[in-house]
Amino acid sequence: MSISIEDVKRTAQLARLEFSQEELQNMTKEMAAILAYVEKLEELDLDGLPETVHVLQLTNVFREDIVKPGLSNVEALANAPKTKKGYFSVPKVIGE
Repeated sequence: MSISIEDVKRTAQLARLEFSQEELQNMTKEMAAILAYVEKLEELDLDGLPETVHVLQLTNVFREDIVKPGLSNVEALANAPKTKKGYFSVPKVIGE
């Protein structure tokens, strides 16, 4: 499969990129080389090989969820610089 400068221009437009004429020519050559490599990969005989999602066999390493009591309101607010009516008090950040 060959790639034209118009293909590169369209791809650049979709990606919201701008290239000079020289960069377009270089990008066309580079994209053509990438496509040539992909075409080489298509020649491989993969019949009988299992499909993989990841090259390494991964297992879930998350710990089991354990229900524990949380902090009380008093403990949560113990180190707060300012509190008001049992809540954290912070400066107003939205315009007046």
